[in-house]
Amino acid sequence: MSEEKIRKAFADKDWSEIKGANSWQLFKIMAEFVEGFEKLTKIGPCVSIFGSARTKPDNPYYIMAEEIAYKLTQEGYGIITGGGPGIMEAANKGAKRGKGKSVGLNIELPFEQKGNEYIDSDKFLNFDYFFVRKVMFIKYAQGFVVLPGGFGTLDELFEALTLIQTKKIGAFPIILVGKDYWSGLVEWIQKTLLENGKFISPNDMFLFKVVDNSDEAVKVIVEFYNKYLLKPNF
Repeated sequence: MSEEKIRKAFADKDWSEIKGANSWQLFKIMAEFVEGFEKLTKIGPCVSIFGSARTKPDNPYYIMAEEIAYKLTQEGYGIITGGGPGIMEAANKGAKRGKGKSVGLNIELPFEQKGNEYIDSDKFLNFDYFFVRKVMFIKYAQGFVVLPGGFGTLDELFEALTLIQTKKIGAFPIILVGKDYWSGLVEWIQKTLLENGKFISPNDMFLFKVVDNSDEAVKVIVEFYNKYLLKPNF
């Protein structure tokens, strides 16, 4: 396939033009990276907030996610979420209420997850690939706030922990919100991975902090950057 046709396919987002070429999927992956980088490069310091899409508005964790997002905007941070309902919606809602930047990185799923109404119109992106989306979460965030969630939430959490542990990225705050929810996992990490298996080092236990309310969550991030005088990572 000619370079001209590939360029035209990128410009028109007409993937049918390059599906006949070997590794055509690579071009779509590249396009998602390019669009993400172009939209997110200038958003300023943000915090990624994760949690279940199934959490209802009357759930205490939904309310807490909104509070955390709102308070972070008052400290100068924007908010990045997965763009969907539940905890993601709550965080975008809090960002909107705090007049901060509200980013939504939506993922195309079989059950058609749609972006929530609290995302800034110019900061909404759709992804087909989870791994591209996860790069955006990490690259443009100054911290992770993780509320109760399922496999997707855990995937995003352990992606960040692994990258920091292996020094592929610089350390940033990772806050787990809800001691009742996270205590079983933390205990398993402590006893099985560290004490019995020696699969992690003692210092790895300091890669994250567990808190129980919105003030504690925000305090961890603010104190981290005040202490180390770090600047945004872009």
